[in-house]
Amino acid sequence: MRLGFIVNPIAGMGGKVGLKGTDAVLEEAIARGAKPVSPFRATEFLQKLKESEAEVKMEVLTCPGIMGKDEARAASYPVQTLRMTIGKPTSAEDTKIATKLLLKARVDLIVFVGGDGTAKDVFDAIHGYDVEVLGIPSGVKMYSGVFAVNPSDAVDVVLAFAQNQAEVAEFEVVDADERNIRRDTFAVKLYGFLKGPSVPMLIQGSKQISPETFDEKENQTAIARYIVEEMRADGTYILGPGTTVKRIAELLGVKKTVLGVDIYKNGKVSLDVDEKRILEEIEDWQNTWIILSPIGHQGILLGRGNQQISPEILKLVGKKRIIVAATKSKLQSIEGGVLRVDSGDTEVDNVLSGYVKVVTDYREWRLLPVQ
Repeated sequence: MRLGFIVNPIAGMGGKVGLKGTDAVLEEAIARGAKPVSPFRATEFLQKLKESEAEVKMEVLTCPGIMGKDEARAASYPVQTLRMTIGKPTSAEDTKIATKLLLKARVDLIVFVGGDGTAKDVFDAIHGYDVEVLGIPSGVKMYSGVFAVNPSDAVDVVLAFAQNQAEVAEFEVVDADERNIRRDTFAVKLYGFLKGPSVPMLIQGSKQISPETFDEKENQTAIARYIVEEMRADGTYILGPGTTVKRIAELLGVKKTVLGVDIYKNGKVSLDVDEKRILEEIEDWQNTWIILSPIGHQGILLGRGNQQISPEILKLVGKKRIIVAATKSKLQSIEGGVLRVDSGDTEVDNVLSGYVKVVTDYREWRLLPVQ
């Protein structure tokens, strides 16, 4: 099997620093202390792929330097390098050129490491070619459906595809306007569809937006009432993104960034905080809680649009002080009824796995599995 491998080395750098993406703000992200994310995700994928090489013979073609060759060297994985020159920093054009070269090389599957913007670049370059594509999530948002849940799951999808054990499906390619998201306005555009291997529970699918119905809002209000009643007056609360968490803030009488992370303490709120500010502002971690709501359909709790709540913060708070809220309609939309975490730290993800209590109404909850 011939596999094409592309790494967008700057994808996801705006996450922890609260920029909600990296488009057009790379220099600002670096100035805020952002570190690369994709190279580690790419190396993790290649390391597991190498461990599985006895199952499938794989020939990997990749880009030079930090767009693939460096990660392959770190994983001690033999690859062929495309003849191309990449920019410093790399750009969307580099991804498009690499995609076209892989198409000419007639690879069986293109695997890319990045986010929705990278998916769009691959989509633009394919122009109707009949080739399957799989994304390894490394961006901030990742609303498109073409991504595996994490690098490890991506390897399992590749192996299933190579052994003709995966269905081929069409996945939405969507991208949010990051300028609007930074203004706390949700604006997503559908660009088209990419064909890719589909394995149940290993592919995240597209984000489903919460319905603006009376029943949905009533359910959100009931959830919020219960959580607010249970909150400690002297506690500190890290509020994740989403309309359900926003309803909690409204009952508390404070503002909330719908698409950002905020801190609530003593009746006051710090809006749109990044990882650094969370670590600076919170002093008593034993009296701190995180309130989250999963992404519709995807069921992902951590690792999509809330990277400000980093593995370091999750270790300080602990699993027992994570409060999960979801309306009944949202839970019904989640594939398999399973919640998922992809914090970027395997050790933290393993600690968070198991079961979690999800508040679904006033004084009502369900136990759901977390992978």
